Amino acid sequence: MKDHVEQEEIFSQILRAGRRTYFFDVRATKAGDYYLTVTESKKFTHDDGSFHYQKHKIYIYKEDFNEFNEMLKAATDYILNEKGSEVISDRHQKDFKREDSEKLETSEASSFTDVKFEDI
Repeated sequence: MKDHVEQEEIFSQILRAGRRTYFFDVRATKAGDYYLTVTESKKFTHDDGSFHYQKHKIYIYKEDFNEFNEMLKAATDYILNEKGSEVISDRHQKDFKREDSEKLETSEASSFTDVKFEDI
């Protein structure tokens, strides 16, 4: 089994966003070069009040910074241009109702046919 030892952070920033926390950590390779880790940590609470954190981490290396930044900016710009900055979510709005679920309910109701036991 190969042990994976995390390198010490050179520079670190933390973004707290509700139940999620994002860590942006600059670390050093064995050769002394720098890379970035982005970690999402999400808190889960159990029925008994205990909790655990689930973490997901990505590593971004210098040779990928330019393209990564361009694609991240393009994707976030697209979202903001298409949907604006207001959060639209059933998790954030108690009265939220999905448009496609309304259409689905209507189409299901109109396409339903009664089947009698004798027909089977």
